Amino acid sequence: MTPHETGHDAASSEGIVTVTEAGSGTYTQQITAGHHQLVSDEPRPIGADAGPTPYDLLLAALGACTSMTVRMYANRKGWPLERVRVTLRHSRIHAKDCADCETSNGWIDHIDRDVELAGDLDDTQRQRLLHIAGRCPVHQTLTSEVDIATSLR
Repeated sequence: MTPHETGHDAASSEGIVTVTEAGSGTYTQQITAGHHQLVSDEPRPIGADAGPTPYDLLLAALGACTSMTVRMYANRKGWPLERVRVTLRHSRIHAKDCADCETSNGWIDHIDRDVELAGDLDDTQRQRLLHIAGRCPVHQTLTSEVDIATSLR
């Protein structure tokens, strides 16, 4: 792909993430995202627990996208949203235990997402923001592969 096709010029590193073995532990990974540096690892005893696991990073991406999307919408509407807090948990469930899944064999990744909205919002605004939480681009990307259950507090 050319830089024009990807939307990136040669001098820009936005949207490019590089993951390299760090060498400090069996599974420790050095992640470079633009000018940001992160570390990922597996917990002990498998890894050195030098950073969040890959699933934790996935949950962080979904939580950040959810919060940002809700915030952008509330700001655009002028709604009195004071704070957004998103709490996520990843689990794997037997496909046979998943009522809405396309398969009944093997395991299905499942994410519980709890969205807490602080502020003087009415019920209609809260329900609309919950709907908007499901519109974040990361959520849209994941829903074809992962079962995500969202609750509102």
